[in-house]
Amino acid sequence: MSILPALDESFIPAALATRAFRKDVGEHGTRLVIGLERNDSEFSRFETQVFPEGHPDFNRNLDYIERILKFLLWQRGGFRVYVGGPRAIGQYISECYSAKGKRQFDHHFMSEQVYERDFEVICCAADEVPASREAGKLLGRHLEGHRIGFDLGASDRKVSAVVNGQVIYSEEVIWEPRNHTDPAYHYTEIMTALKTAASKMERIDAIGGSSAGIYIDNRPMVASLFRGIPKERFGEIKNLFTRIQKELNVPLEVINDGDVTALAGSMSIEDNGILGIALGSSEAAGYVDLNGHITGWLNELAFAPIDYSSAAPLEEWSGDIGCGASYFSQQCVFRLAPKAGIEIPADILDAEKLKFVQEKLEAGHEGARRIWESMGVYLGYGLVHYADFYDIKHVLILGRCTSGCGGDLLLNGAKEVLAAEFPELLEKITLHLPDEKVRRVGQSVAAASLPVIASTNTGEAIPA
Repeated sequence: MSILPALDESFIPAALATRAFRKDVGEHGTRLVIGLERNDSEFSRFETQVFPEGHPDFNRNLDYIERILKFLLWQRGGFRVYVGGPRAIGQYISECYSAKGKRQFDHHFMSEQVYERDFEVICCAADEVPASREAGKLLGRHLEGHRIGFDLGASDRKVSAVVNGQVIYSEEVIWEPRNHTDPAYHYTEIMTALKTAASKMERIDAIGGSSAGIYIDNRPMVASLFRGIPKERFGEIKNLFTRIQKELNVPLEVINDGDVTALAGSMSIEDNGILGIALGSSEAAGYVDLNGHITGWLNELAFAPIDYSSAAPLEEWSGDIGCGASYFSQQCVFRLAPKAGIEIPADILDAEKLKFVQEKLEAGHEGARRIWESMGVYLGYGLVHYADFYDIKHVLILGRCTSGCGGDLLLNGAKEVLAAEFPELLEKITLHLPDEKVRRVGQSVAAASLPVIASTNTGEAIPA
């Protein structure tokens, strides 16, 4: 490791650890295939080499495969996992990801909250893992007609009226979705936004939206916006957009906001293979593949490991360590601040805490600068690890942590890592901060462009 984050000498990049493992395995390894089955019979595969049975380093396989599977689960999702290879590895993974195992959080989350199916691990031979079935969706880029685009955030909801790709009306309204326990509040607020935008156009042909959380077939399975809803009433939230679509009788698509951000970047840059990473209160991500498809993967990289150090920080919700949220968000700023000699006031909101440190950065505080330089090193090694799982041509970096000179420090740090250790990736991947070219197609237009307008649909006015 030629470049260390200034404030974190214990950091062990997953990218380097996996490359060292593969080098040690060499040409005499045995094949192992991980398969993940998710909704609509879609299936992902990941192939690697491991030490064969009887090898003195065989037990090194266990942590290596567990960390790879952890990444894949949060990148792609799945309720059924196949481990095709040495049986002892599959048995270890099965124990880890059992209902009472070390990764019981992941077991319950994927089964009960996301896919509503029992979670299971199947041990088998490598050639018994099913073939890949990656459908994806060619969502977006449809600019014709009279459309509504909306984005549901934690503190405000945005809506735009879009006619043939041009925004003719847009508004932001403050709301507090997380504090409300009645699904009727969310329905009323969203319908009010849609009707406001509809009143600015002669008709509505389609509606597209984005929101934080995990969405499957327009159903919010897990979303922080709805954390106040009691479990026994969450079914009303899962069916919220299905209800709205039926009532308004126009095509409607709602997907994760990270994917919409990546789509907006793809439309602006006019290229595909885009990974968008937002460094905000947590890490959000989205991906548009080389064919311009939104994959249907979870892309919840906040919970995907990128640091293999045993001293890595704990992600409190999942109970795991070394996950993206602790490195690519304001949580990282708060974690490194004491090491940088910065004492953040405890009695202010998190947004104000971040602003407090950013003001020191802009004022030239050396400790604050070292925070963002360290994050830039994290980002460089993190992108190398991400490139093992995504086909990437462009990376779009955005979010509150990129404001001011912080954004340049992040990109410079990442480029320094790539130039020093992975020059082939620096030639392949272009890093972007949002500039005027990227902003040319905004989130609202990208969201509005999601649905296809059927040729028989002439559009109807929405009643007030």
